Amino acid sequence: MKLGLIGLTGSGKTTLFNSLSAAMDHQEKKSSTKPNIKVVAVPDLRLEKLAQIFKPKKKTAATIEFMDIAGLDPGGKGAGRQFLTHIRQVDALVCVIRCFDRWADSPLNDIETINLELIVSDLESVEKRLQSIQRQSRNTSVDLKQEAEILERIKANLEDDQPARTLGLNPEEAKIIKSMGLLTLKPVIYVANIAESDLEGSPDVNHLKEYAEQTNSELVIICAQIEEELALLSGEDREEFRKDLGIQESALDKLIRSSYRILGLISFLTAGTDEVRAWTIKEGSPAPAAASVIHSDIERGFIRAEAISYQDFIKAGSFAQAREMGLIRSEGKQYIVKDGDIIDFRFNV
Repeated sequence: MKLGLIGLTGSGKTTLFNSLSAAMDHQEKKSSTKPNIKVVAVPDLRLEKLAQIFKPKKKTAATIEFMDIAGLDPGGKGAGRQFLTHIRQVDALVCVIRCFDRWADSPLNDIETINLELIVSDLESVEKRLQSIQRQSRNTSVDLKQEAEILERIKANLEDDQPARTLGLNPEEAKIIKSMGLLTLKPVIYVANIAESDLEGSPDVNHLKEYAEQTNSELVIICAQIEEELALLSGEDREEFRKDLGIQESALDKLIRSSYRILGLISFLTAGTDEVRAWTIKEGSPAPAAASVIHSDIERGFIRAEAISYQDFIKAGSFAQAREMGLIRSEGKQYIVKDGDIIDFRFNV
């Protein structure tokens, strides 16, 4: 899963990004010409418990890649707009909104400014693509004509200052233009970056809650400054400080929960003495599709999935005991994988 962090200059976006380094197991990729990237492990207590039981040679968590682009300035004065092209392949946008400055504009005005930047960037991409299709007019296929028709509708929407997501494309239409990576089609997680004094409540947050609900977006409330300070502490001190402040979850935990929800994702598990691992899939995926994230050969030669829920496995304590208790199910190609399933795929290629 890839998430792109965006926000106006001074929103605290990079402060939040830096605080993510406190997450267990992270790698950092730096470049002077590309956005900063951090890859962090998704905390999963189920994975930790299975590792205690199996004592495997390797433990592999699911990961999230966070991409931090340069801050956006109204009118494209900053370096942000040129960096927007780098986040076209992310799965969702994390939009950091400043709610800590009483003298700043309304948070909703910040969102309007950011939306305009995204709309301008998408409009440029759509116009270029339409020009490319037009140059092929003599040999335009049915597929290209359909793509052009969709893009013309999106263009009209963007010219009306409306994000492409408000157009309500059906799944087939969205698939046709997916490769363009339009930013205003992507799901959005708004991050209300509040001051420490507003931990117990803020009127700005209430306005953002209403906006997020109206736009089918997620809202996460954090204080990036505190999160950065927490990142500098050791594990025990960090949790004690967080408890003293009444902060129940870290910014990372909140972002992970929201990203899984808005993208419709779940995790299933594989477990053994060689490795215990968490795998991320779309909710509603049938067993062969889940198998494909491990290896395409498993999907191609799929025979069955031997599955047990995490709760049932913990109750049994081992696969052998689970079999005696009749808790392991043999599922076929139509089985819809559930969050927390522990699965052993049987296949033949």
